[in-house]
Amino acid sequence: MEKAELKVAVLGAGAIAGQHFDAIRRTDGFVACAVADIQLERAQAIAETYGITDYRDYQELIRQERPDVVVIALPHFLHRETAIFAAEHGCHLMLEKPMALNVAECDDIMEAANKADIRILIGHTQHYIAENIHAKRIIESGELGEIVMINDVRHLNYFQDTRPQWFLEKDKSGGGILANLGTHSIDKIQWLMDSSVRKVSAAVSHHGKRGNVEGSGIIYMELASGLPASIAQSGYPGATRNETEIIGTLGMLKLVTGVSLWISRGGAYEQVDVPPMDTPFELQYKDLLSAIEAKSETSCPPEYARGVIAALEAVYRAAETGVEQFL
Repeated sequence: MEKAELKVAVLGAGAIAGQHFDAIRRTDGFVACAVADIQLERAQAIAETYGITDYRDYQELIRQERPDVVVIALPHFLHRETAIFAAEHGCHLMLEKPMALNVAECDDIMEAANKADIRILIGHTQHYIAENIHAKRIIESGELGEIVMINDVRHLNYFQDTRPQWFLEKDKSGGGILANLGTHSIDKIQWLMDSSVRKVSAAVSHHGKRGNVEGSGIIYMELASGLPASIAQSGYPGATRNETEIIGTLGMLKLVTGVSLWISRGGAYEQVDVPPMDTPFELQYKDLLSAIEAKSETSCPPEYARGVIAALEAVYRAAETGVEQFL
């Protein structure tokens, strides 16, 4: 007998919603049923595109549609409230990163999830991108020798007019470029090296043309393995860049996530052929489906995502106090 498809509802009809619905459509075992957004016209546009039902009130959606899975693609300050409500109604969760505004909120979500015995995948997409996956394989193969440092650099115009205002208000977003993009870098480095952050130092600046969040930051961190790593990010006007350099005793990798991968074996960088894969969103949905069916953890569980938030909180403490922070 064929297994019934699991019904999926998406909370939030913003820019990322279409990628979720495309992945749901392409993943056997899931079927989209509804979308909710406080801006009803946005929900209606998505609903018309994908042939589903639209709602303005996410609670009404969950009560009426009784989805098996709820995707939370909402502003960060709504993650705790919506995740707990969905969990209390027995829904598994695809929860966009960052998991929540702070560690305390992460703990509240985890408590609700444990009580309801649901599966959660936190959308740290770095784990599901082809170039990153291939880089991790090379690191683990020993081809680069012993890894001695990682330098991660990311620059883009963070304060562009198209960015929603809530991103730039600390009480709604949790922070600026380091909360939004810095967590990607922290996550990427931890995941590539299979080691969590142990201590951090940091400095930030606040020169954004709107909002009250930081516009740049430098993080020096050390992993539990002892590996040193640096993260430098700027959200001010300039050349866009997103590169991670992994340096070993026998060679180096230059990882341009989502674009290309390069290796140096002692000379100039040469491009590495990266085998094609499903999109990161499709891989996330397959991961969640496997966890639901096996009643196991996803490969990006809430405990891990909580650790990323703990590291971010330590970064902000280090920047405020000028004192190195230990996790």
